Amino acid sequence: MATDIPVFLDLAITIGLVIASGVTLLAGYRVIRGPTTPDRVVGLDAIGTNVVAVAVLFALQTGRGFFIDVGLVLAIIGFISTVAVARYVTDGDIIE
Repeated sequence: MATDIPVFLDLAITIGLVIASGVTLLAGYRVIRGPTTPDRVVGLDAIGTNVVAVAVLFALQTGRGFFIDVGLVLAIIGFISTVAVARYVTDGDIIE
């Protein structure tokens, strides 16, 4: 844990980590039990977003800047994969 973080900020980061982890579990349930493919895609997108949030919050809590880079790369990969899957679901083809 970084020593220069105020107590209330450390508590807020911990609460954010718990909430992001819980929402990730709920999105995982939607991915597994989703009745349609778009539901599963939205669930996977939510999981990707929450993993980015967890990486950034962990970086804030520990003071390690490496996890910010990891969060940025995960966000870029998540955006590209979401666009590709959305194109596949709507058009049936990713590249025209």
